[in-house]
Amino acid sequence: MTSIDTSNAATGGSAPQFDDDEMSAPTPRQIFRARVLGHRGFLFGFGIIAVLVLIAIFAPLIAPHDPYAQSLSSRMLPPVWSDGGSWDYILGSDQNGRDYLSRLIYGTRVSITIGLGAATVGLLIGVTLGVIAGYFGGWVDHGISFLLTAQLALPGLLLAMALVFIIGPSIWVVIGIVGVLHWTYYLVVTRAATQRIRSQEFIAAAKASGATSRQIIWHEILPNLLSSIIVIFTFELGIAILAESSLSFLGVGIQPPTPSWGLMIAEGKQAMFFRPWLVVLPGICLFFLVIGANLMGDGLRDITSPEGRNG
Repeated sequence: MTSIDTSNAATGGSAPQFDDDEMSAPTPRQIFRARVLGHRGFLFGFGIIAVLVLIAIFAPLIAPHDPYAQSLSSRMLPPVWSDGGSWDYILGSDQNGRDYLSRLIYGTRVSITIGLGAATVGLLIGVTLGVIAGYFGGWVDHGISFLLTAQLALPGLLLAMALVFIIGPSIWVVIGIVGVLHWTYYLVVTRAATQRIRSQEFIAAAKASGATSRQIIWHEILPNLLSSIIVIFTFELGIAILAESSLSFLGVGIQPPTPSWGLMIAEGKQAMFFRPWLVVLPGICLFFLVIGANLMGDGLRDITSPEGRNG
């Protein structure tokens, strides 16, 4: 409570005096900044994603070799720390004599591009359906709920494999199919949140002022869903990256010679007992990218929660 000096109120004395603690109360921006800087998991995850994004952007400057260039005289070279390793091929070479470090660096581009693209496609589908179902209700909600049930009943990976096989594998096909099959989480969260928001007084006030449904959705509901959507996006980013790697590993995703971590694991599995780095190195890269996205999403959930949990 704010303390007010009322000693001179009856005689028309000085203006009310406020406590110093009230005047120095932190602003919402300062509170948010303190939560971000105090959440170790979010900072760690954000750091991993930031480093990998920079690697993807500056891949042509970082990669020591052309990731597509083959040298049959340099096939299956071990990493530099093993016997027979060379600094010309720091992480060794694959069965076609291509520099493994360069392919890992360019594989970062493929994974991040597909992850961002597929998560965005899923966002557009899931948020649109979720907001419509939550706001209008009735038969619209029942129809969209039926679509959700049908989607959840389908085996996602098998359906993605069949669709990619029928349409033809490419980066854009994989982005579209993975995105179309990963929108259910967006729908469930935004539908429930929209149902809660539409009963609030400010929505009733917007309707009374003559706002249309489209205006209410764009200017009242979606801004209140933004933090939840961002959190879901970071989780779906990791899921989409794993889905792409699974498809590439099974031979129906990214096709050679394009460097993809899942494809590199598939190509190296035949020699994994004699050349384990061919499987271990892309697996480590995939692990750090997915764990970074998950830690960042978990941190955003904690930071944006009312109680401001720390990790």
